[in-house]
Amino acid sequence: MSTASALRDTRQVVFVAGHRGMVGSAVVRRLQSLGYDHIVTAAHGELDLTSQAAVRAFFQRQRVDRVVLAAAKVGGIHANNTYPAEFIYQNLMIQANVVHAAHEAGVQHLLFLGSSCIYPRLAEQPMREDALLTGTLEPTNEPYAIAKIAGIKLCESYNRQYGRDYRSVMPTNLYGPHDNFHPDNSHVIPALLRRFHEAVQTAAPEVVVWGSGSPKREFLHVDDMAAASVHVMELDRSLYESHTQPMLSHINVGTGVDCSIRELAETIARVTGFAGRVVFDATKPDGAPRKLMDVSRLRALGWAPSIPLERGLADAYRWFLEHHGEARL
Repeated sequence: MSTASALRDTRQVVFVAGHRGMVGSAVVRRLQSLGYDHIVTAAHGELDLTSQAAVRAFFQRQRVDRVVLAAAKVGGIHANNTYPAEFIYQNLMIQANVVHAAHEAGVQHLLFLGSSCIYPRLAEQPMREDALLTGTLEPTNEPYAIAKIAGIKLCESYNRQYGRDYRSVMPTNLYGPHDNFHPDNSHVIPALLRRFHEAVQTAAPEVVVWGSGSPKREFLHVDDMAAASVHVMELDRSLYESHTQPMLSHINVGTGVDCSIRELAETIARVTGFAGRVVFDATKPDGAPRKLMDVSRLRALGWAPSIPLERGLADAYRWFLEHHGEARL
């Protein structure tokens, strides 16, 4: 058996927390494509992950061999600025409850999915894993970032004290099927896809994009993210630990390539068929000036992305048209 699939046992019961979100649904698709037949899921109405008692009871009822913790409260700059209390509280509670309940139930393997926002606002680019906790975070999403850092440290602490095999991956900016296309609370790609689509539908002469257009961002299709995450999940433990440290155990997941928001907007204009003007509103916040991941650790572990940005954007736009193209969200 190859090291990349040393921990693959498709007979195992895998609980994917957050299976209805963009990230969780992609992980479920990936697991199914690899032959995992025993995937456990629970919608919010069935299981409130912010309730310690409910999560403990769930793990007592279910026989779970492995957990993928993809559940999180997520949003763009506007949402993070508007709801900082919800972002830090809900994410801290979800992570603490799931990790601890999994441990109490004897679950040896867990994969935690975080975010590239864990790194300092002015971290050296590209951002290496060892940039964690070396500087001040981006203020617009600090509460969310603090929660995700806590998630990494939760996993590391249970590994150190109890010998668990709880791993963490930090994806860059994600997009794709099942994204949130809300006009106020979405991330940049779904927000722009919707805005450019509506401009085409109404024959608007211009589209206004928040910020100066100069910040650079890295984007990864969610199906590539899922493939990378499952790859890390299935690595032989000795191989995983040979590329990490007990207190620096997370792995960046990205493409290693970025583009400016201006370039992104121009690409989305092509994908959606918008032929008008693209205007940048510099009075709106830019966020961090650049966020590019160093993915050398992931590449050394045998994984690289396969979906280029423009093809991935076209795929995301097709999904939007199928599910939201005729509706006002």
